[in-house]
Amino acid sequence: MHHSTHVPLAGAFGGGGLFGIGYAMGVLDGLREQGIDLSTAPMVGTSAGSWAAAATALGIDFDQLAALDVPRFPNPRSGVLANSARRVFGNAMRANVHAIACALPRLRRTELDGAKFPLSTIVAASSAVPGLLSPQRIGGHWYIDGGVRSGVSVDLAAPADLLIVIAPLAGAMFGPFNNLVERNTDREIEAWKKSCGGNVRLFAPNAETAKIATLPHHLFDKGRAIEAYAHGRQEVREK
Repeated sequence: MHHSTHVPLAGAFGGGGLFGIGYAMGVLDGLREQGIDLSTAPMVGTSAGSWAAAATALGIDFDQLAALDVPRFPNPRSGVLANSARRVFGNAMRANVHAIACALPRLRRTELDGAKFPLSTIVAASSAVPGLLSPQRIGGHWYIDGGVRSGVSVDLAAPADLLIVIAPLAGAMFGPFNNLVERNTDREIEAWKKSCGGNVRLFAPNAETAKIATLPHHLFDKGRAIEAYAHGRQEVREK
């Protein structure tokens, strides 16, 4: 996705389970209310962020994602997430969506291109949390959750005048546990700015939003995800 030319707008959205999908979609809808529409912008998504990117590119709203059945975790059956994703995304492909996953066995961070593979498949690969879900096979390789290597992968975002970064596990999340995601994300933002000189708007849960999910398993709770969506929208209005 490294174009020599800048685009006006790009996105990089990070992981955070169902909570992360809700929060990211809320922020994206809030931005749309302000006239910032990422649906045709190049987006890189990791785990939850890849769902938000795919839904945004296809014009699928959060209600449609929230209506999906949540698979039971851990779930060793193959293809569980891909089947879920196919219910909303079908076999659609979009060149402006890249999902970040880690290739087995060496966990190399890989950008899966939505022009080459169905979004439902690349989203499933990017979200295959080790220990909770089985790896996803694409084109002869097995992939697991991109968040294993980086929470947001801001450094892989397209060069743009304005980059919207959504980091559902940074900000006020999980007290000291977020430090790793936060430090990593800050470092990647600096690297991205240095390489292409654009501006960044970073969204990460504020203290109010962080109260929705105070323990890791809360991230996979649909009720909390729906709450996170409302909070994400509200945060944009207040910013």
